[in-house]
Amino acid sequence: MISRLGLRLSEFFRKTAPDPFVLAVLLTIVSAAAALVFSATRPVADEPLTPAALLDAWRADTGLWKFLAFSMQMCLILVTGHALAASRPVARAIQRLANLPKTPAHAAAMVGLIAALTGFINWGLGLIVGALLAREVGRSLSSRGVRAHYPLLVASGYMGLLVWHGGLSGSAPLSTTTRDAAAKVLPDSALVHIGDGVPLGQTLFSPMNLVVSLGLLALIPILLWLLTPKSDDQLVAFDAFDVEEPVSTALEKPTSVPEWLERTPLLAWVLALTLVWAFIQFGREKGLQRLGLNEVNTIMLALGLIFHGSLASYGRAVEDAVRGCAGIIIQFPLYAGIMAMLSASGLIQALSEALAKGGETGVPILTFLSAAIVNFFVPSGGGQWGIQGPIALEAGAAAGIAPGKMVMAVAYGDQLTNMLQPFWALPLLAITGAKARDIVGYTAVVMLFAGAWMALALLLF
Repeated sequence: MISRLGLRLSEFFRKTAPDPFVLAVLLTIVSAAAALVFSATRPVADEPLTPAALLDAWRADTGLWKFLAFSMQMCLILVTGHALAASRPVARAIQRLANLPKTPAHAAAMVGLIAALTGFINWGLGLIVGALLAREVGRSLSSRGVRAHYPLLVASGYMGLLVWHGGLSGSAPLSTTTRDAAAKVLPDSALVHIGDGVPLGQTLFSPMNLVVSLGLLALIPILLWLLTPKSDDQLVAFDAFDVEEPVSTALEKPTSVPEWLERTPLLAWVLALTLVWAFIQFGREKGLQRLGLNEVNTIMLALGLIFHGSLASYGRAVEDAVRGCAGIIIQFPLYAGIMAMLSASGLIQALSEALAKGGETGVPILTFLSAAIVNFFVPSGGGQWGIQGPIALEAGAAAGIAPGKMVMAVAYGDQLTNMLQPFWALPLLAITGAKARDIVGYTAVVMLFAGAWMALALLLF
């Protein structure tokens, strides 16, 4: 019954929700109208906001272009994770893992666990590793005559997006570790609530997030095991899908000095070791509590270079990965403009005041639930944090709630409804040959149990 409900919800959103870029434009128009109407009924600084003043706020460096640095950081999170997943050592590890499962249930549980573990490290890595592992497990089981349920394997490969925002590439917690990093995303009115920054000990490494994340890592494989169809006639085999064969990325032997420079491990390792050294120096000077998006991207770039072993190989992987950045590049300026208009009109403050009425217990839960809904319309953790972060922090401050908890309330809501939001599943679906409708019934079931677990943690901690 729950699986059918998830399928119907997904079909509803698939038929009624336009492309995320279209949604970003529509949200901009709606936000502008709301800002003007609100300002007219509740003037800011004793004067209603004029359309010209609103346009100025929208187009300013603190508006439309505020997220430029943040956008590049988000692109690098995706690109470095994708490129690392495409390296030969990771491909070999995936192939070895693919030959381990003996039963359909074992296969689904293993794929889900590996996808979640790698997604906790880096969401781009988890997304691609999960997709590749699901495909290769399906292929391996088929070649061994084991008729596994391939749609469930693909759903299992998407589990990294259910844990990522509480992991080591989480946009919201990593962008608030220092005041300078937070200023790239949040308006001045929200910065006053985080002081010099929110250390990772209050967000990613907090007792609450450790309980939530470890609980999800245990819950996911158990649920996927239980979701495996028991009857053979319910299984949909790998062979029923149009799955492309993996393309070899091996480089030919160099025949000239430029080709040798591109393909020698020497230059890749020199750059990688320099990046590792820079990461270590940061840790010595500021400590891991202040780890931010730049530092995560630094170490992921270094690992990718080491695993690929040449600039040419890594460059090819990056070229393939950057296609996934299109949505980030074009949509993030619009999200920044929305935040600027809401701030200029006073709507952020009004929404924060309304949310704060939920009290110390209700505010985190209301923030979590609203973040889960907003994720359908702003399918990016970074973009969503830019819009919802100021509201969450101000509401939390008014209710006497630590900023770290409010950061994670937004993060949990964002990652939860990825299980119904197909935007980030597109690379997975392309690799596996599956359709969104094939997997959403299973991801919806996992989402319901995961949501209950996150909500319980927000109430208890």
